[in-house]
Amino acid sequence: MALANMKVYDDEIYTTTIEMLGQKLEAFNAASGGAIVLESNAWRGNYTKQAFFSNISSAQRRVDRTAANSSQAATALGQSEVIGVKVAGGFGPVLFEPADMTYLQQNPSAAIDAIAEGFADALLADQLNTAVGCAVAAVEAQAALVNDVSATAGMSQKAINSSHFKFGDMASSLICDVMHSKGQEALINNALDNGERLFNSTNVTVISILGKILVVSDIPALYEAGTPNKSKVLSLTVGGIVVDNSTDIITNLETTNGKNRIETTWQADYTFGVKLKGYAWDAANGGSSPSDAELFTGSNWDVAVSDVKHSAGTLAVADADQ
Repeated sequence: MALANMKVYDDEIYTTTIEMLGQKLEAFNAASGGAIVLESNAWRGNYTKQAFFSNISSAQRRVDRTAANSSQAATALGQSEVIGVKVAGGFGPVLFEPADMTYLQQNPSAAIDAIAEGFADALLADQLNTAVGCAVAAVEAQAALVNDVSATAGMSQKAINSSHFKFGDMASSLICDVMHSKGQEALINNALDNGERLFNSTNVTVISILGKILVVSDIPALYEAGTPNKSKVLSLTVGGIVVDNSTDIITNLETTNGKNRIETTWQADYTFGVKLKGYAWDAANGGSSPSDAELFTGSNWDVAVSDVKHSAGTLAVADADQ
């Protein structure tokens, strides 16, 4: 009878986790203004591909109406692909003793809620850390999209603004700045010092004057230890990062004998997909079911658009200790 009850609780862990995760997805999508989109879509296989017609602006030409009507080479209408990759992960096993709940006269649902909440938080953190890490690697590999002042200066509004204008006349399409708390600290310190002359009053704190949404999260990819330590700000367009949260979450609850007390473990396997606007995962180099090292290698993300201004975003890099 006890084992049957534990199997019921396994279903409850799965269902509760999905519900909690859905709430967190909605909250983060709203917070980033749609720059980082966490979806509940699922797709088969290792990769997802989205084809689009390539830019044909090169077909434009000047015509001399008074000259002979000579032949003209054709511009081929081609297609490119944005390719996303599926990432696999695991959670647990989480071990507890069923007798503990009865011994403490607690409702078993308390343990279920704790495991579900922990799994939901861990899954969301993995998705965000991985997706932003992929985007930082992809963008940083494109020198035309990076403003790196780390050799001489700390993070500032000017450094971020200059990174925005790596998009030139499309700088306004960047709607969200994702930064580590070290970057936010530098911006607030600049504002308090009024070093960039952002205001005259002594009772106003200005964090951003660039009209972008600020998302502050201590995502590992936004801070690089070294000489110097580097703080990074990833600026994104709408849909710059898309995470497809697959529904193939597999859970298992197992109760075992053989020790002084009965033990139960709960474990989960899961996958999710990462897509970056304007980039294609290089399956030949990065492969399927990639590791973090492969995901965070910029050369494994190929530019799929003819103009990098049509891609996910730009990057500012600064000395984290200035």
